[in-house]
Amino acid sequence: MLKEITKVHKVYNTMNTLKISPLLIVLALVSISCKTDKRSDYSRQDDDRPNIVIIYCDDLGYGDLGCFGADDIKTPHIDRMAREGIKFTEFYSASPVCSPSRAALLTGRMPQRMGINGVFFPESFTGMPLDEITIADLLKEEGYATGIVGKWHLGHMKKFLPLQRGFDEYFGIPYSNDMESVVYIRGNKVEEYYVDQTNTTKTYAEEAVKFIDKHKDEPFFLYLAHNMPHVPIYASETFLGTSGRGLYGDVIQEIDWSVGEVMSTLEGHGILNNTLIIFSSDNGPWLVMEDHGGSAGILREGKQYTFEGGQRVPTLAMWPSKIPGGQAYDDMAVMMDWFPTIAGLAGATIPDDRPYDGVDISEILYGTGKRNGPGFLYFDLAELQCYREKEWKVKLPFEGFHGATWKQAVAPHPMLLINLKDDPGEQHNLAEKNQDKLNEMLRKMDSAKNAMGELPPSLVIKTDADNSHYQHLREVHGDEKYWYKAW
Repeated sequence: MLKEITKVHKVYNTMNTLKISPLLIVLALVSISCKTDKRSDYSRQDDDRPNIVIIYCDDLGYGDLGCFGADDIKTPHIDRMAREGIKFTEFYSASPVCSPSRAALLTGRMPQRMGINGVFFPESFTGMPLDEITIADLLKEEGYATGIVGKWHLGHMKKFLPLQRGFDEYFGIPYSNDMESVVYIRGNKVEEYYVDQTNTTKTYAEEAVKFIDKHKDEPFFLYLAHNMPHVPIYASETFLGTSGRGLYGDVIQEIDWSVGEVMSTLEGHGILNNTLIIFSSDNGPWLVMEDHGGSAGILREGKQYTFEGGQRVPTLAMWPSKIPGGQAYDDMAVMMDWFPTIAGLAGATIPDDRPYDGVDISEILYGTGKRNGPGFLYFDLAELQCYREKEWKVKLPFEGFHGATWKQAVAPHPMLLINLKDDPGEQHNLAEKNQDKLNEMLRKMDSAKNAMGELPPSLVIKTDADNSHYQHLREVHGDEKYWYKAW
């Protein structure tokens, strides 16, 4: 749209200078409009650009899928992605909490660049800044139909909702499913004030299938963002009691079913071969919820922490005509990488007016190369805590957290230096034994942080919003440790 507006202004100014008649100006503007509408009279023939489907879970743990080691949860459709595509074993979300992770996915930028350090609440009047460019913005300009089904969580005021951020269609819950006023929104309006969350995963699958059916004959981008397995967790009656890990496992198995519904719909229309499907999670599992909170597998800690369990997330990609099957990529890649990768595959030009933190990883997908990008900065809210480069991770001293109903207790620790190839569980501190490497990593962390420049103030003002939110829920649902489970 920005390109079209610029063209219109240029044509108008030129014709006005040459004193050309208003009628000719109108005809010229109509001509530009026709040329820039890439979806009018569109034919899928001879267009090998892929459809893009991103399936994004909420609080899914590294140890919650069969292809990542779970033996008590059956995930045959997601496991199929591992067999027929690529599994990323060291893939990082930009944040150990929700809103920042989603902002990074959609923009290719660290959320701290946008002031998105924490989670937006229903009482928030802010959202992802309006000058941020989403992958939906870019794809829409290239003639893609763009739709989101599910959780948004980047601002629920109208100007921040998906239809104003590059998406043609939206259906879903605008924030986390544990927050006040859970509603279904379609477009920009509330469609349903009472949400039966036992059917949310099923409903999202149905909406995703409808979107694919509608746009099967044109290139499309579908962002399917599940609210599950964020607590409170629900599964439909069909899946209750089907897993070996209680209700949590049932929830994951229903998500796996929804992945199968998307795949079978694409296959039915004969377009699976030319569709890139990405499966991932916004952050690690909410371990304080115990059996309702998932597993980090071999990793340390989970959601809300910058240990590996909080930000290393199970990630897979499948594109039958392009990605060789059975690959495992065992080096670092990050959520911001999807933005430039997808833009390149769609033939979109990324604006050069701002810095990006992701790199094109299409060569990884094709099995022909490795990620050629910078190291990774781990932020807890606006505080830089860790840095990774190659196999090494440095983590600054941590004073610990005493524990609460909403956050796992963690003991304090000194400066940590970890070799993640040898020790993904972060159990062996090499800081004292390898002082030279520690100093090198600290210098590189400072350099990477300084390269980001001055960062804006937080859009999520730190006024104990988390505590007030959970206090509200405790008042409504009781103060027992398992108040989520009774909800």
